[in-house]
Amino acid sequence: MSAASTVSSYSEEGQTSKLLRKSKEAPFVPIGMAGFAGIVAYGLYRLKSRNTKMSVHLIHMRVAAQGFVVGAMTLGVAYSMYREYFVKPREQEK
Repeated sequence: MSAASTVSSYSEEGQTSKLLRKSKEAPFVPIGMAGFAGIVAYGLYRLKSRNTKMSVHLIHMRVAAQGFVVGAMTLGVAYSMYREYFVKPREQEK
């Protein structure tokens, strides 16, 4: 595959269609991204009315966002393993 064909195939597939294709392959990635964005937005909203130091608040928000993303990744891996090892063998038996 030449560099010119790689560039043309990239330009033919838009960012939206690429995101939709990737989300069908790994559905928990957009969920993790949305959760991360939601936690960051909540942290920014709560920034005005915090009762703790700024550094402690930021550490709590970082840990919450990372925990949500790791949880979404774990669920995604479990889902793909379920699909690979339980659903596919049943389909092959039929």
